[in-house]
Amino acid sequence: MHPDDEKILRLAKEVIIKFIELGRISPNNFEEHFRSIFWALKNTIVDARITDLDSAEISGESLED
Repeated sequence: MHPDDEKILRLAKEVIIKFIELGRISPNNFEEHFRSIFWALKNTIVDARITDLDSAEISGESLED
């Protein structure tokens, strides 16, 4: 598991908890919603990193820590 996946799992958990509190998600459809929320968060983060990498490549910067 990638180290960022744990952070994404925590974010997805928080989103799911909020939806459960609001009554938008029930135990019957939890798995379906959790997967879609997890992948939406992961895709957003990956897409943002690709944009950062592309702009760093253009400007000649290094993103290494």
